[in-house]
Amino acid sequence: MLHTAFIGLGSNLEDPRGQLLRAFAEIEVLLDTRLVARSSLYRSAPLGYPDQPEFVNAVAKIATALTPQALLQALLEIEHRHGRERIFRNAPRTLDMDVLLYDDEQLHEHGLTIPHPQMHLRAFVLQPLLEIAPDCSIPGVGSAKQALRACAEQVLERMQDVAG
Repeated sequence: MLHTAFIGLGSNLEDPRGQLLRAFAEIEVLLDTRLVARSSLYRSAPLGYPDQPEFVNAVAKIATALTPQALLQALLEIEHRHGRERIFRNAPRTLDMDVLLYDDEQLHEHGLTIPHPQMHLRAFVLQPLLEIAPDCSIPGVGSAKQALRACAEQVLERMQDVAG
């Protein structure tokens, strides 16, 4: 059985645009997974730790037979191949990938919470998500469009050279 999942991607080190384009290609070849859609790339200011370069962010929609836990593990392996280091919270990174949504599931276990607990507070997640899923609803939160309106102070710039 295939499940629909949305993956958030972000990078602000070592050619962020290239990091995301390579990550899309790696998602596309994950076992029992098909890349259904990918958003444009968006430039955004860092949140949480402001003394770092701007981020490039995007969202991927996939169809997968992987469980949420297996999907997370596969994403962590991709991050590792991209040189991801977890130095401190909100630190600069070569690649960050999060499971945002998995069907309409709500899941909270060690290391994995679905929907992603901060997604409704982040324009850099919501705008690309709505680009590829305009009627998206976040379980336990509600409309992604409504959540984006609450993030109006967060400025995003859609990048011209979008999906390579």
